[in-house]
Amino acid sequence: MKKARSKKPPEKFADTDAKDKSKLKRKDYAKSLLALHEELCALQDWVKTTGQRIIIVFEGRDAAGKGGAIKAITERVSPRVFKIVALPAPSDREKSQMYFQRYFAHYPAAGEIVIFDRSWYNRAGVEQVMGFCTEEQHRRFLELCPFVEKQIVESGIFLLKYWLEVGNAEQERRFRARIDDPVRQWKLSPMDLPSRERWYDYSRARDQMLAATDTDFAPWYIVASDDKKRARLNLIKHLLKQIPYEHLPRKKVKLPRRNMEHAYDDLKTMSNRRWVPEVY
Repeated sequence: MKKARSKKPPEKFADTDAKDKSKLKRKDYAKSLLALHEELCALQDWVKTTGQRIIIVFEGRDAAGKGGAIKAITERVSPRVFKIVALPAPSDREKSQMYFQRYFAHYPAAGEIVIFDRSWYNRAGVEQVMGFCTEEQHRRFLELCPFVEKQIVESGIFLLKYWLEVGNAEQERRFRARIDDPVRQWKLSPMDLPSRERWYDYSRARDQMLAATDTDFAPWYIVASDDKKRARLNLIKHLLKQIPYEHLPRKKVKLPRRNMEHAYDDLKTMSNRRWVPEVY
């Protein structure tokens, strides 16, 4: 069955340097996110009960907001169901393996949702642009990727792929904020600043990737991410619509009373312990 695709990008992406003046109020964002979190919890119950398997892939330029989007999805659900995979650079042993091999080990078992913060698409992006793979390896990846993803889908796994598209001016603003803010500087990886210089190389790599791997059985969904809050809400709303989950009935829980049969003064036993000073 063919999946519907958006007819055109959002208006603000007609000019990537244009700023969206309408700010989403914090309370409106929090209210909308809470409602989506309730749905994610319902999805979680359904996945656990039915043994479903889901893979969600997040890709995009550096500073596109992948980490914040993943945090928004996972902050109120169980890490035993929603598993985040963010693999480091491959070891020498992994470099000698079949390219997809190290990702296979992280695919979901029954009742799991695996979120890839960067994925096998590293080869289509940073590896290709920064020269970490050969042109032949890049070409071979684009050729094989749809075949691998078809096997994933035909095995019964839901596969969702999201590309977060950040504009030129907004990426520059976010990089400058990281450079100037001590609590954000850790976000600057060795690849970030070179990626800024190679903006158009990444654009070409993105376009090659989408042309080769945007298929009917595993389509790419593009998220306009200049406005982080709206991007997170739109993404989660869309994600939930792609999965035919149901709200399962929950048993009412009653909190039991303490058993007083073996009661003793358990506060007294703590009086001489090393308590953390209450500075705040």
